[in-house]
Amino acid sequence: MQQGGGSETEVTWEDQQNINKFGRLNNRLHELHDEIKIAKESNDNLEDASNELILTDEEVVRFQIGEVFAHVPKDEVESRIEQMQEATSQKLEKLEEEKQSVVAQMSELKKILYGKFGESINLEED
Repeated sequence: MQQGGGSETEVTWEDQQNINKFGRLNNRLHELHDEIKIAKESNDNLEDASNELILTDEEVVRFQIGEVFAHVPKDEVESRIEQMQEATSQKLEKLEEEKQSVVAQMSELKKILYGKFGESINLEED
């Protein structure tokens, strides 16, 4: 059967599994993009908070804990912000590593699927 100049290739169970895996990886890639964006924004906000804390003259500052602001000594707030920055940076690093892994797996699947199906399959976002 001919459609648009291409020939129809039989899709095996293994091919379908690869297509499904590619779809799951693509969804995870989109989730990772969102999570990385949020982590970067959080890191920027913590950096801004740290800079503002350096500029303040007060020894006791308001620090948000959950939904409540508490008066906390400046030194303790500085150490908490540093800990939060470190945790966010580590999380961002892990997300970037996972993103690289997902992109590499997707690339391998693209090679396999395009090798078999050619232009009969579209794995691009556009």
